[in-house]
Amino acid sequence: MILRKLRDITTIGFALFAMFFGAGNLLLPPFIGLQIGDHVWITILAFGLTGILLPFLGILSVTNSGDDFNDLGHRINKNLAAILGSVIMICIGPLIALPRTAATTFEVGILPSFPNSNPVWTSILFFAITWLFSIVPSKVVDLVGNILTPFLLLVLVILIGMGIANPIAEPQTDILSAPEAFTLGFIEGYQTLDVLASVIFAGIIISATKAKGYERIREKNKVVIASGALAAACLFFIYGGLVYLGATSDIENTDLTRSALLIHISNSILGQYGTLAIAISIALACLTTAIALTTAVGTFFSNLTNGKLGYRLLVTISCIISGILSVTGVDNIIQFAYPPLAFVYPIVITLVLYIVIFGRFVKTKLPYILALIASTIIATLNVMKILGILHTDSLTWFNHIPFFAYELGWVVPSFVFFVIGFGVDRMKTNKH
Repeated sequence: MILRKLRDITTIGFALFAMFFGAGNLLLPPFIGLQIGDHVWITILAFGLTGILLPFLGILSVTNSGDDFNDLGHRINKNLAAILGSVIMICIGPLIALPRTAATTFEVGILPSFPNSNPVWTSILFFAITWLFSIVPSKVVDLVGNILTPFLLLVLVILIGMGIANPIAEPQTDILSAPEAFTLGFIEGYQTLDVLASVIFAGIIISATKAKGYERIREKNKVVIASGALAAACLFFIYGGLVYLGATSDIENTDLTRSALLIHISNSILGQYGTLAIAISIALACLTTAIALTTAVGTFFSNLTNGKLGYRLLVTISCIISGILSVTGVDNIIQFAYPPLAFVYPIVITLVLYIVIFGRFVKTKLPYILALIASTIIATLNVMKILGILHTDSLTWFNHIPFFAYELGWVVPSFVFFVIGFGVDRMKTNKH
């Protein structure tokens, strides 16, 4: 019984790791390392907060609320799950994350070996495979956990292990200050999209856990949390190692593309086998994530429309749109993604954190609604700042909001509004 549970936890944990670990997760950490000089540990910590801890809490928030994202959203407002869920699914689906998986596969996995290749054909093949695996979603978790992930992990562990044992160069000094390095790591963690994905993937993982016979709530929660902890541990090692490889890459040109930097690192550490090894790992990382995301998109919108839009139709549409957008290239997709992610991330983080921290003690809805309203207002102002809409005078005023200059301005206002909502509810209760 114990061995079976350990095997199931390992399978589900590896599947969750592979679902999270996609294109952005492989390309972002080395590029961050390139910019931070010798502030490696503080940057790993910051990136880990948005790239590891918050996604884990996202899974925990859904587990504590029920079986999927709808149960989480309904704790606040019956319409929240549909509205916020749709925004999340569009972001982690055909708008940003899915196109990025195919674009990364082409730029890192195909282009170095076949310089004259066309991204269109790579995109068609990539999403054809994604479509085939996504049509049978019940097989996704076992396929990813038992077959694809172990090879992906092996390649990355070899790359990171050799890079740590024999670094290419020493980290540069005086590039960024420690606070600047922390801010960079924290904000770049948004680009992984893992907090957004976590509240959706949680439903897939919980469903797979129940399918393996863990029906009782307490037993189910233990397996899901243990699987999440295993995935988090794997992510921390891989992220930390990749940030370190970027910091010791001996590259001074920060205008280098993310894909080119990763290829440089792999070739420098693994020699003539570097390009092949990183190409295989990129293809696996991106393919596993694409399968999980496409499955999630099809399931979510099919359920949202009560089956009026069929699962297979939605999967097909998602693959077609993603294939078209993927040919624009990784860096263009990441640049385009920043404003929408800067808007939706604070809202989702607020929902996740407040449910995890206060969910057992505060059962009324008003405090959570006010906290989300505060985060939405600040997120809107932040996007206006990013897009250059705010004038200098306005920006000076808004920078008085705690942490606004670091794109964390939502933290204090959301908590203040939460406390106000809690106080109002208590006064209503006392009157009765």
